[in-house]
Amino acid sequence: MGTSRKRSLTCLVFCLTVLFFYADRGYTQDDTAANYPNRPITFIVPNPPGGSTDLVFRLLTKEAEKHLGQPIGVVNKPGAALALGVATIAGAKPDGYTTGFGPFSALYVVPHIEKVPYHPLKDLKYIVRIALISVGLVVKYDSPLKTFEDVIAFARKNPKKLTYGTTGTNSMQHIIMEQIAKKEGVAFTHIPYKGGMEWQTAILGGHILAGAGAYSYSFLEAKQLKLLAFFSEGKTPDFPEVPILKELGYDIPCPMFFNVVTPKGVSDRIAKKLEDAFSKAIAEPTFVKKMREDLHEPISFQNSKELTDYVNRSYVVWERYLREAGVIK
Repeated sequence: MGTSRKRSLTCLVFCLTVLFFYADRGYTQDDTAANYPNRPITFIVPNPPGGSTDLVFRLLTKEAEKHLGQPIGVVNKPGAALALGVATIAGAKPDGYTTGFGPFSALYVVPHIEKVPYHPLKDLKYIVRIALISVGLVVKYDSPLKTFEDVIAFARKNPKKLTYGTTGTNSMQHIIMEQIAKKEGVAFTHIPYKGGMEWQTAILGGHILAGAGAYSYSFLEAKQLKLLAFFSEGKTPDFPEVPILKELGYDIPCPMFFNVVTPKGVSDRIAKKLEDAFSKAIAEPTFVKKMREDLHEPISFQNSKELTDYVNRSYVVWERYLREAGVIK
């Protein structure tokens, strides 16, 4: 065999080897997506267990299991104004077996103020929005502070004595409260907690006067806590008499919602399976009933594209707002 022919044969063998390697690799990737999921999935909730947010996602994942055919284990990762849980999701292997909730504070506020090991737009894939979050300012039911105006009046007469809790320093609720104080020329005292259940318990125990964040409807229903204002872009039918911030004269954006996110590198085929499963889960009668009657969180659906566009817009809006408010330079 001539030298030229040997070289041609060697080149052909090499090319065929490369072709078969990549063909086999592509098949393996497709096969992995086709068989997804074939083991349990972890769902990260950046909030502590027991609060309303935790209950929403435990309800959601239970319904989603029916459509994925695998158990979904909820793991609570509170801390760092809810950014710890988001960092855990963003840093996970992008194979579809780690999903979770991306809270608004960890998406729009903390990354602009502190150094975090993720970028909300570059390191997360947005799967679906499932509901809006009932967030507001609450006090103990028998508190002498009966209205939002009472809170401001008390703060004017008693500098720094209006103590309030949130889920952490630089959380969206913390920023909102401090901007309200700035506009009114008063001083509040902020007490950070790991989760909503902690600051609500602190109010009930008389340790703080108020709390700002996602509250438990059961405390309102039992007349243990009272809602004075919504941190929301719209009113809720449960409390039509309670004002939203815009009605009170504060032009503060409030993009607060429940969602499902994964690490950015998750394949489109796996992401679509997750999107389909969670979309079906929020339509399940049990989910709808409990969200309306027990948790009182308004279901509000956005598919992956709609949610991604919304998050991108909200990120820019909050960056501009934080600059205008002097929080960042």
